[in-house]
This record gives sequence, structure tokens and C-alpha cells, in this order.
Amino acid sequence: MTSREAPEADMLPGLRAAVDDARAKAAATRRRRAAAWEPAETDPVARVLVDIALAHLDRPFDYAVPRAMADTAVPGARVKVRFAGQDVDGFVVERAGETDHTGTLQPLRRVVSPEPVLAPEIARLSETLARRYAGARSDVLRLAVPPRHATAEKAASEPAPAPPVRRDPTAWSDVAHAPAFLHHLASGGSPRAVWSAAPGDDWPVMLAEAVAATYAAGRGAIVCVPDRRDVSRVDAALTDLLGEGHHVCLTADGGPAARYRDFLAVSRGARRVVVGTRSAAFAPVHDLGLVVVWDDGDDLHAEPRAPYPHVREVLVTRAEQQGTAAIVGAVARTPEAAQLLATGWAHELAVPREVLRRRVRVEAVPAQDRSVATRIPRAAYDAIRTGLASGPVLVQTPRAGYAVSLACDTCRAPARCGVCTGPLTVPGPAQPPRCRWCGHVEAAWACPTCGGRGLRAPVRGEARTAEELGRTFAGTTVRSSSGEHVVERVGTSRDLVVATVGAEPVAAEGYAAVVVLDTWLTLARDDLRASEEALRRWLNAAALVRPGGHVVAVGDPAHPAVQALVRWDPAGFARREAEERSQAHLPPAARVATVTGELGALDDVLHLLDLPEAAEVLGPVPVEDEHRVVLRVPSWQGTALSAALGDLQRIRSARKLDPVRVQVDPLSI
Repeated sequence: MTSREAPEADMLPGLRAAVDDARAKAAATRRRRAAAWEPAETDPVARVLVDIALAHLDRPFDYAVPRAMADTAVPGARVKVRFAGQDVDGFVVERAGETDHTGTLQPLRRVVSPEPVLAPEIARLSETLARRYAGARSDVLRLAVPPRHATAEKAASEPAPAPPVRRDPTAWSDVAHAPAFLHHLASGGSPRAVWSAAPGDDWPVMLAEAVAATYAAGRGAIVCVPDRRDVSRVDAALTDLLGEGHHVCLTADGGPAARYRDFLAVSRGARRVVVGTRSAAFAPVHDLGLVVVWDDGDDLHAEPRAPYPHVREVLVTRAEQQGTAAIVGAVARTPEAAQLLATGWAHELAVPREVLRRRVRVEAVPAQDRSVATRIPRAAYDAIRTGLASGPVLVQTPRAGYAVSLACDTCRAPARCGVCTGPLTVPGPAQPPRCRWCGHVEAAWACPTCGGRGLRAPVRGEARTAEELGRTFAGTTVRSSSGEHVVERVGTSRDLVVATVGAEPVAAEGYAAVVVLDTWLTLARDDLRASEEALRRWLNAAALVRPGGHVVAVGDPAHPAVQALVRWDPAGFARREAEERSQAHLPPAARVATVTGELGALDDVLHLLDLPEAAEVLGPVPVEDEHRVVLRVPSWQGTALSAALGDLQRIRSARKLDPVRVQVDPLSI
């Protein structure tokens, strides 16, 4: 061996030792990994609901639980699994000791978070709603469980303070049978009621007292309201009654971190009272004792995303499954709420007729009675003038803007754009007419029918109405509330408030008078619920009047909806609506579903659909760029129709046919 070879020879034993050591470490790592991926000793199977909106795959799939994930892959946890060659999200809905799968189970890829965000009762609810609305459970769970926010998840949820000493309720004193209802809540019972609020009722405080009675019995509550403004009012009432730290508000306004933080506080049991909009209906409240939906006729309660569940139906289903108390409350009443009373599912809460007579005086005047130089009849003018002497006055108008439509002043023909034939509008005072479609300015418009150049505004928005009232009641402050410029509250000053539907501010002590303009326009909707929705809008505005206030509706006094307003009889109107719809085979006496898509896709639907015997098929009819088929069955066959539509969705998904949109019990037809 040469001198150059000697050092290399000396290195060989050390190199061999290093290689052997590396091989030993690699073998130990493989053994540890293999041991980690061995099935868990107990409940080695996880049933996972995979986040794939394919109807034919809408069921839990079994996966093996590796030993390393045995303690974290708990029911309700988020996981990643291998599905159809890719990693997808899912929820563990159950752990089991065996499986019906005959092959080798794929293991869970990883546990995204051990936080059990999918409660068992919500998993069960999602299955029921998916069947009811012929949708996919994964779509329901997207509505029920907010997206994960890791930072919010790491923070602990502070426990709620001790419940306050319950105060005797006072806001319900004029409501018949309310003391018995609240006593039943406080004693742990599960009464169910349809409640019609009266003029002068502080409904947020009344709901807060019902929640407090439930909370005092050691149970939780959910209150669902249409929008953020209503959430704020109930939030303030609960804070005043219960104090800080006892409830959360589940809305999208606070951002994803705040929303997930509040959701976790509920899921962990740190908060048991929830107020919110649509998504709050799925809140996993521990020991749930009461569910409340306020103003269930508001279209904001209808989910615009598949499978399009309605908050009222979600909460009614939860009340059935979890044995909770329920309140379906509103100033108006929907035929669906009347149906709950007719079937005995709920009992009625309302103030006696003599109390109503003391609280409000309502009259209707024809729009043709124009005794003053404005579009407001003399009776409405007098009500405004008298009301301004003692407090604020509210004027409700159905349209926002200035002059939202124009017509020839001579022949009354609609004014159209000379470029695209679109409708002309005036966006504001001292501005020329402008096309609502293309934006073309008609500086020198002439009527093509009679040659006239004068324009009139048959439909006037709140801005034009406020301008007219400002001229009529000189020296009075006129405030406008609509669109993006909504006034939240007004004080006791003698202001005149002009507001569009849903933008009416709340007066500190109530309005001295309320005037409802252009009722004919509200009734002119081409929709099954036109009269029902019109009455709901009028009643919601009229209910803001102070006790002893005056309400004037400008419209046809002979119309049934206007008569119901004058009598303040939402219950009778809802009963008659339900009876008329029953005779016409319309909801709620019937279950209706719509299928919308291309004609070829609808043809496939009609050939594949196995409908119940009593089913009727109406259509197809054109709807915008598509066509629609309406399916109708009696209410007792509603479950069969939903099942048939669910089978249709699975067949279409498996065969990859052209898409269609299926809606069960759509809000409007």
C-alpha cells in the first residue's frame, strides 16, 4: 500500500459506521411511521362526509383512522381524505368499530383541526334538510359551519359570567296567555307559539324577555332576524336584560375571524344565546331550549344558495328534532304561520282586540281625493300636520330615487329612450331625463304618440316625495331614509321622515302618525305573495306608531289587504290567504318545486322523474334565458316529491347530464 492509499484505507471503517448508523435511523423512522399509520385500537373507522356537491356521492364514506390520529379525528373534526385521486375536505360524522366496505380502507390523510365544529344535532339536521330540499348535505354544511380561521381557533373562549337574577317580564303584560307561555319556558318546558306583535310593542325587548326566561332554566336560545339593523336592536335588548358576555351575534359584518371566534364560543358551550341572520339558525347551541324567527315573511330569510332552505323551516325542524320551544313572531302573519296554528303545532299569542283599539287608529283614503296641491289626499295631509304638532311623523313610499318612471303629460304614454327604447327616469331635481338602461340623456324629448313635450311622474321615489313634503310643510325638517343612506333612529324632535320599505327608522317614543303612500304600487307585483307582502310592509311601518297614534293608508279602501290593515287583522288575512291557496292548490296547502334549465335538460328531467300519483306538471315556460317547469303535489305528498327530486339529482349527477336548478318551495312563483 502506498502512502497515498493509506489515508483512504483509514477512512473506510468510519464511513461504513456512518452509513450503518444512517440506515438504522432510516429503518427506525420507517417503523415509527408504519406504527403511526396502523389502525387505531378502538373505533378504527371514521365515517366522513366529503365536501363534494355530487348528489350520487352524497353519503358518508368510511376511512381507516391511523393510530397517530386516534385522539384527534373526533366526530365533528375537519379532516383531509383521498377521494377520486385528490385530497378533499370533509367532516368526521362518526367513529365506528367496523365497516361494511369489503376492500381495504384508505386512511385519513390528516386531521386539519381536532376542533369538533360539526355537532351531532347539526349533522342530523343537515341530512333532514338535504332530503327536504332535494339538495346535497355538503351544501347545507357550507351554510352551517363557517370557514376555519386558524388564529381564532387557537384562542380560548372565555366562559360566560354567572346568569343574572331573572326579572319579572313586563313587556308581555298585554298579550293574552303570555304569562303562562313564559312560565312554561322558565320551568324548562317546550311551548310553541305564533306571535303577532301589536303597535307600540317593543318586540326586541319582548324577545329578550323570552330568551331570559329560557336562559334562567339553564337552556340556550337562538333568535333569527332578517337583517343587521334588527340584530343590533335585539343585541341591545339582550345586553340590557342579561348584561355583557352572555350572548353572541352571528353575522358576516364582523369579518371571518370574528364570525369564527363567536361560532367557536357557541360550539364550545361558552355562549348559549345566539342572535343573528340566516346562518344563526344552524348555531350549535348547547342545551338548546328556544328557537325564534322574527318576521318570517321577509324574503331575507330565504337562503339564495343551494339548497335554498328557509329559516322558518330550519328552526321548525330543529324544534321538532331537539324538542325545543319555538316562537314564530312578526307584526304580520304568513299563511305558513297560520298553517302551524291550524295543525295544532303552535298556539297563538296576540293582544286582545280592545287593546288594539286603544293603541292605534287606522284609516284608508282613496288616492283620487286630491284636495291639496300635492299628490297627498286631504286626510293624509291633516294626519301629517296634526302629528307634527306632537312628535315625528313617518311617510312610507315604495320606491327609492326621484322620478323613477316618466310618462307623457298629454297622452300618458310611457316615456321611452330614443336610442334603446328603455324607460326614462329623472335622477334628481334640475336634471334632464336619462335612460335607465343605456344612460342616454334625453335633453329634448318628444312623445312619439302625440308629439307632446311635457313629462309627468306617475311613480315618484322617496327623494321626490321628500322634496314635495318639504315645500308643503315649510319650516319642518324632512329626513330621507333609503338605499345606502338609511337612518337608524330618530329622536323625539318633530321631524318628517320619508322612508322606503325596510328603511324606516325607529323613533325613540314612536311616531305620532304614519302615512303609507302609493299602496297600489306595492300591490302591483306580479307574484303569488303580492297582497301578503304588501300588508306585511304596511303593518311593519304602521307598528312604529306610538300608542294612540294615527295611521293613514292612501289607496283603495275596498282592497282586502287595505281592509286588513284598517282592521289590524293580520291573522284573519293569513287564514283567508291560506284557504284561498288551498282551493287553488298552492302553498302551504301544496308542496311546489321548480326545475329551471335549458329545454333539453328539462326534457331529460320529465323523462327521468318518478313523480307521485297526484303530481301536476306545469310548463315548461320561458324564464329570462331559460325555461322552467313547476311541479305540484298535495302537502301530504310533499315528502314523496322531495324524495323523487332527490333521486333525480342523483341520477343526473351520476350520468353527468346538463345542469338544472331545483328549488323546493320557492319563495316566489
